[in-house]
Amino acid sequence: MQEQHIEITVSGRYLIEIPAGDGPFRILAGFHGYGQTAEEEMELLRRVPGSDCWLRCSIEALHPFLNKRGDPGACWMTRRERDLRIAENVRYVDAVLDRVKQDYPMSGPLVLHGFSQGVAMACRAAMLGKHTVSGVMLLGGDIHPEFDGLRRMGRVHLGCGDHDRFYPREKFEADAARLRESGVPVETIAYHGSHGPSADYLVSAGRFLQAIG
Repeated sequence: MQEQHIEITVSGRYLIEIPAGDGPFRILAGFHGYGQTAEEEMELLRRVPGSDCWLRCSIEALHPFLNKRGDPGACWMTRRERDLRIAENVRYVDAVLDRVKQDYPMSGPLVLHGFSQGVAMACRAAMLGKHTVSGVMLLGGDIHPEFDGLRRMGRVHLGCGDHDRFYPREKFEADAARLRESGVPVETIAYHGSHGPSADYLVSAGRFLQAIG
């Protein structure tokens, strides 16, 4: 038996919300968690204070399935053919950002936001993608150890709930230390909560976004 690969064209899905005015706009692009949709990440971006002044772009993963509730969801990665999937996902995100910059007047910062499984995608888009980012906001997911340095992430906002069983405090502290050792300015918030944003996280994220913009 031989295993072969063939490249085909598939359609990716993303959502856009345009701020008031004629632009040029800043971009806040988000990556949802496992089994979620672009709508769920967009709702999270909306809750960040001040994000209404940014062009919000929520990018949905290329691999759809029905989640445990029987609702549509998607995921960014599986263990199989990991390097191939990473390369495909980075090209996909690059293409989305190319299209956004083509369709709307853009100037200034590009900030990426990742939640849960979307944390890894936000990191890969920043580190491996062709678009230079000003900052990355990471919530409830660890930074994978595949990168030698992290300077391409610009500035980082790192959040973790104190009862998050998917992203324990030890990983959170190790990620913060790794970012600092790489010379990356990092702001951290360990808040009371589980696997998801709290009011304290959103306020902190809003301050971070305002400082960049």
